[in-house]
Amino acid sequence: MALLHRAEIRPSKLELLAAWLPGRRWYAGPADGEPTRVAGYRFDDPAGAVGIETLLVRVGAGPVHQVPLTYRGAPLPDADEWLVGTTRHSVLGPRWVYDACGDPVYPAVLAAAILTGTGQAEEYFEVDGVRQHREPSMAVATTGSAPAPAVGGVRQVIDGDPTRIVTDTVDLVVARRLPGDAEPGGLPGDGPTAATLTGAWPGRPAPVPLARVLPR
Repeated sequence: MALLHRAEIRPSKLELLAAWLPGRRWYAGPADGEPTRVAGYRFDDPAGAVGIETLLVRVGAGPVHQVPLTYRGAPLPDADEWLVGTTRHSVLGPRWVYDACGDPVYPAVLAAAILTGTGQAEEYFEVDGVRQHREPSMAVATTGSAPAPAVGGVRQVIDGDPTRIVTDTVDLVVARRLPGDAEPGGLPGDGPTAATLTGAWPGRPAPVPLARVLPR
């Protein structure tokens, strides 16, 4: 469950991405455009310490990009290369925003969501002590139905499209540029037994592969 706050965030997530996205090797779009949010989904951190949100954004007429983010209340050691930026949350205070592919919390959570079929977290706002459910902006599904292995440590992150996260037990691939309406979707490891996270959103009703677990 993701408990959200009705809060002001300065600079906003999209403002951070406007400065950060053009420098990514996998980005395809205008260098000076303003990102717009297409959809998004969240996962739960079992420890409850790190916010995990994936945004689907588009800049101008460019493709939809998938940007997994983590939100932390303190800097992540030795992770400056993955820092998207810092922001101030009117409820939670300063937040350090990271590309989730470089955050060690993300691979374990992503692998568990894909392999166990848990999917995305349900989102709630708390208003005057009452929790209000927020409808998801996209449908996320998984094909896994087995216990998730212990991912262990992250050995390497290959930042491309897709981004490959190499852990002690599995490899994870995360799509960055998502296919358009007339384009087929695909990731390494396509096959009937591959454990895959797919998503569909308004304007793209056919499920698109978002991420995949590649066991060794």
